[in-house]
Amino acid sequence: MKLYTNEHEWAELDGDIATVGLSAYAVNELGDITFVELPEIGQSAKQGESIAFIESVKAASDIYAPLSGEIVEVNEALEDAPELLNEDAQNNWIMKIKVSDVSELDTLLDEAAYATFTASL
Repeated sequence: MKLYTNEHEWAELDGDIATVGLSAYAVNELGDITFVELPEIGQSAKQGESIAFIESVKAASDIYAPLSGEIVEVNEALEDAPELLNEDAQNNWIMKIKVSDVSELDTLLDEAAYATFTASL
């Protein structure tokens, strides 16, 4: 089950590893994505802090860590083909984080709450 931030990242937990991506809403708002700057493997992430960067034809934006932990994997395919996010944002991930504090999950939105949140924007 995906959980969402107010900054439009999603996280899906498997054990203590969270797969992280951008919501379809965010990708739609950004337009055609032209560049993704991925974090470094081994880098520590703190919930709510900028961890990566994305550029599109419309805007440039930070990507924020939905959970605290350590970056254990990045989707290197995005370096050569950032448009993969436009094709399927909900299934194209950006990074994987080994979560250090699972209680932070309680601060994220489920799909229904996220839908309500984005409807109000």
